Amino acid sequence: MADAASQMLLGSGLTILSQPLMYVKVLIQVGYEPLPPTIGRNIFGRQVCQLPGLFCYAQHIASIDGKRGLFTGLTPRLCSGVLGTVVHGKVLQHYQESDKVEELGPGNGQKEASSSFDRVIKETTRDMMARSAATLITHPFHVITLRSMVQFIGRESKYCGLCDSIVTIYREEGILGFFAGLIPRLLGDIISLWLCNSLAYLVNTYALDSGVSTMSEMKSYSQAVTGFFASMLTYPFVLVSNLMAVNNCGGFMEKVSFKERKIGNLVPGKFLTLSVYWLERACWWVPSLLPSVYFLDRLLEYATERGKYEPRK
Repeated sequence: MADAASQMLLGSGLTILSQPLMYVKVLIQVGYEPLPPTIGRNIFGRQVCQLPGLFCYAQHIASIDGKRGLFTGLTPRLCSGVLGTVVHGKVLQHYQESDKVEELGPGNGQKEASSSFDRVIKETTRDMMARSAATLITHPFHVITLRSMVQFIGRESKYCGLCDSIVTIYREEGILGFFAGLIPRLLGDIISLWLCNSLAYLVNTYALDSGVSTMSEMKSYSQAVTGFFASMLTYPFVLVSNLMAVNNCGGFMEKVSFKERKIGNLVPGKFLTLSVYWLERACWWVPSLLPSVYFLDRLLEYATERGKYEPRK
């Protein structure tokens, strides 16, 4: 019980600290570009248009709504985090109790020890069920969080309070309105989880030497690295889910100066830009990533030339 409470307190603290960055990220995802781009060069010397950084966007929001405005949507996001932690823990606890019953049952002496791969499959499946249950239950709060943030664009106050937002969504869209964008979010979480655990298992089993004294630390590092790449590969699902959650939810979406939201243009542009951005910074200390960055940079240039964005009329 104490562990669950400390986990919720830690998660809530991290949520509060990361709220301004989450706010800016959502506005960028829907295409809100209030600040003009500047001309710069990437590490390969190619001249590119660079949008202002996260902190410039945060300063722009603070200049309009004040520093308190950077925490718009914090209440439903906190509710989502706390409720998701509780549901995730309860589901895993149910599986653990089932294992204890099976161990105490008759005939457990004949059971052979399962292989490490079987354990990975079993643990990943259980974690998938726990995460899916938590995502399903907390998605309405996620939708409210996104819509309360995005309405900054049109300076509306349609989704202000938590209770008012629930009433508004139910009155205009019914129950299904609370689950807009749920499917791509679930798919992204499931694919990311299986990719992360599968890659971590392959690295820990075939790439790391079991005789190393710091084996446990190396495994934790490999888990973090594979989790980063898995989340990067499944980023398009997150982007599509967020756009579906705020689609047709208010007049403020008509004020966004972004291009036609075709999937062919949407995913490559945002996804490749994000990939190049992070890989360029990783290349300063990981030279082996340079070929990947060069390939993504050329692919981004090709996607930009082929998919010319036209502003809405």
